[in-house]
Amino acid sequence: MLFSIDLDHIVVSARSLEEGATYVEAVLGVQLSTGGQHPHMGTHNLLLSLGPREYLEVIAIDPDAPRPRGARWFGLNEFNDAPRITNWVCRTNDLEAALEAAPVGTGRAYELSRGDYSWAMAIPDDGRLPFDASMPALMEWPEDGPHPCERLPDLGVRLSRLDVFHPEAEALLDAFPTLRTLQGVDTRPGPEKRLIATFQTPEGTRVLA
Repeated sequence: MLFSIDLDHIVVSARSLEEGATYVEAVLGVQLSTGGQHPHMGTHNLLLSLGPREYLEVIAIDPDAPRPRGARWFGLNEFNDAPRITNWVCRTNDLEAALEAAPVGTGRAYELSRGDYSWAMAIPDDGRLPFDASMPALMEWPEDGPHPCERLPDLGVRLSRLDVFHPEAEALLDAFPTLRTLQGVDTRPGPEKRLIATFQTPEGTRVLA
């Protein structure tokens, strides 16, 4: 089945939003914007525009939210480390078709919302995406609904490239060949799973990992 896929956002996981913001703002030299809560997952976030249709998200467990029945996305139930890029998210125009083509374990589609934002997203039952989360999470925004970038201030930060390293990178690309078509994303072998994002900022080139 035919479907499109594009990079939507990069996820920095943190033990708290304060800790995540301190890390990202120190590296990139700009201030993050308030995001909101995700009731279905018991998480909350901060956001940074990377242009018209890409953004960076700092996400953490919301200490004031009830614990969800199942696993939180992005493996946050088990996350207890310094802030780092743990995941990346791609949007598609047909989530059902994309999931049919995706590796086993990419997840089931859920209808989610935050404020007046709504979207469909595939979430694995255990919260862990294939290939140690080198596989991107998949989502679909409604054609007539808002996208976060439309409301975020543009602070002049742009993603130059995203490098996705994994010992089984070729197996991932074989399992989901459409990843080979993404502009600005390079998935290739490395000794361990690691995501490294390079940005152009008003202060010059900066790197988050």
